[in-house]
Amino acid sequence: MEQQSGSSQSPRSPSSQPYLLVSVTDPVKLGDGVQAYISYRVITKTNLPEDLSPEKIVIRRYSDFVWLRDRLFEKYKGIFIPPLPEKSAVEKFRLSAEFIEMRRQALDVFVNRIASHSELQQSEDLRTFLQADEETMERLTSQETGIFKKPADLMQIFKDVQSKVSDVVFGKEKPVEESNPEYEKLKHYVFELENHLAEAQKHAYRLVKRHRELGQSLSDFGKAAKLLGACEGQALGKAFSELGAKSETLSVKLQKEAHQLLMKFEEPLKDYVRAVQSIKATIGERANAFRQQCELAETTKLKEINLACMLTRSDRVGEAEHEYNLLKAESEEATRRFETIVRLMNEEIVCFQEQKTQDMGIGFHEFAKGQARLAHSIADAWRSLLPKLEACSA
Repeated sequence: MEQQSGSSQSPRSPSSQPYLLVSVTDPVKLGDGVQAYISYRVITKTNLPEDLSPEKIVIRRYSDFVWLRDRLFEKYKGIFIPPLPEKSAVEKFRLSAEFIEMRRQALDVFVNRIASHSELQQSEDLRTFLQADEETMERLTSQETGIFKKPADLMQIFKDVQSKVSDVVFGKEKPVEESNPEYEKLKHYVFELENHLAEAQKHAYRLVKRHRELGQSLSDFGKAAKLLGACEGQALGKAFSELGAKSETLSVKLQKEAHQLLMKFEEPLKDYVRAVQSIKATIGERANAFRQQCELAETTKLKEINLACMLTRSDRVGEAEHEYNLLKAESEEATRRFETIVRLMNEEIVCFQEQKTQDMGIGFHEFAKGQARLAHSIADAWRSLLPKLEACSA
């Protein structure tokens, strides 16, 4: 669950091997109110033979990343397209430094996952995203070529789903679903994983909140203890002042640990929740492809039967044969498309599980180390005060 950090770092140092290295850096707030947005420098270094400049710096905004994600989702069926951080209407008005850094980090992870994917890194849309000037990108994003761009599109999707559900409920149409034990097992795993990751992320958020609240309480207590020490006698006053100073020092440590928890534990967990949602979107595409394959196969079979009946009693046999051949070719293409999605999904889920195992192992190990380090630091700080406080109470 390690993610790139440091908003002004350059891309990682290239090696002699083929590489495509991208860094999302230097977020800058532009505009005010509802018109406010963040721009980022996207730095690319590569030695790939494709039509890419060895070094390139472009300026991008969140909508450009959305454009890239949508284009890839439309073109690469069966591949798990990396997720984007969700757009927050509330944070858009605040645009706090912490939110901006979380967004920058998530966008950096997003584009590097694409750049490191053997299929996606060859995308023409990725090259456009990394190399095109700002005017070109603005023109592309304004064309609304991505999915879910307009409210009308969302309403039409809702109506289509509602219609399908009604047909099933009233017996007009039986849902065409893939019957495959391994596929059912995969779907069950994905839905269970999403629930468990979401639960872990929820409690990670509570841990961050608890650290911050405890840090703030220690800060407030430290100030009160120092004021109390100022009105007491020399020995007691000094002990109270040191107690207050130590509380404020520990407050800073807790706030720093809360930030580390947020950036390196909670946010990566949230990113994995989004990743699972991307897998579910691909499952949806697989279901659509399977349904289309079945419908075309059935239609082709009926067309073949009709054609056989026409051979002895119709002068439109030639036209019917042509229609049948077109439909058969379309059906075969739908079958190939479905089989490609299945093959790619099987490859993708293996890679996903391997990466998840590695990331989760690192993330939880770092979490445990951080908590142990904080606990020792807090214990040492309070322990150092015990002799002075004991002397005052003797």
